[in-house]
Amino acid sequence: MPNTYPIALIFLAAGFTQGISGFGSALVAMPLLLLFLDAKTAVPLCMLNGLIITAFLSLQLRRHVDWRKISPLLIGCLPGIYAGARFLKEADSDLIKMLLGVMLISYALYNMFFKPRARTIAPFWPYIAGFFTGVIGSAFSAGGPPTIIYTTLTGWDKDDIKATLSVFFFTTGIFMAGAHALTGLTTRAVLHYFSVSAAFVLLGVVAGSFCYGKVKRETYLKIILNLLVVMGGMMIFSAL
Repeated sequence: MPNTYPIALIFLAAGFTQGISGFGSALVAMPLLLLFLDAKTAVPLCMLNGLIITAFLSLQLRRHVDWRKISPLLIGCLPGIYAGARFLKEADSDLIKMLLGVMLISYALYNMFFKPRARTIAPFWPYIAGFFTGVIGSAFSAGGPPTIIYTTLTGWDKDDIKATLSVFFFTTGIFMAGAHALTGLTTRAVLHYFSVSAAFVLLGVVAGSFCYGKVKRETYLKIILNLLVVMGGMMIFSAL
């Protein structure tokens, strides 16, 4: 069994990243975990620690939770999860990852250099964002970008953005963690690593949340856009 100290430190960094941005723990954790663990262990372990992160952030930002903003995302996400599973059987996953990576980088760079103003979003867009989050999450385990992009276009306050992302990812994470348990992916090894890393991921998200409190909305959006560039680059790299 691999040394648990590197795994604990990985989740400390992952918790900090999502504590300050509202997303990105898997972006940090998964590539590093795969240096020590196989994917069938790393994925459910990352999901369980993700629940700790999103539960903490959801409670911390509970005053900013608006179910009118979250419900359309969830409604769109559920059929998207099914569609993604079906789509994966037919699609060239490397091509899809490549296209998604290019889209993320292009969107982030456009916002960095041209600074478009917030706009009125049509009522159907959160359903579409939720649907594609479900599709991409189910097919490629990287479903966050559509919802993240949607929230950055709304003009919401940074607390509203982070609260929406946290509750949405916590709710969908429960479904995915349940699926892992039912299919036998949540093994004794996963639970062992989870027992070791849980305290570290909690410490990381607390530290990240403290730093988040010092950040202005403009700086917060810059953090999100830079993480989208990194996420897009990693998708392109994994597809090559």
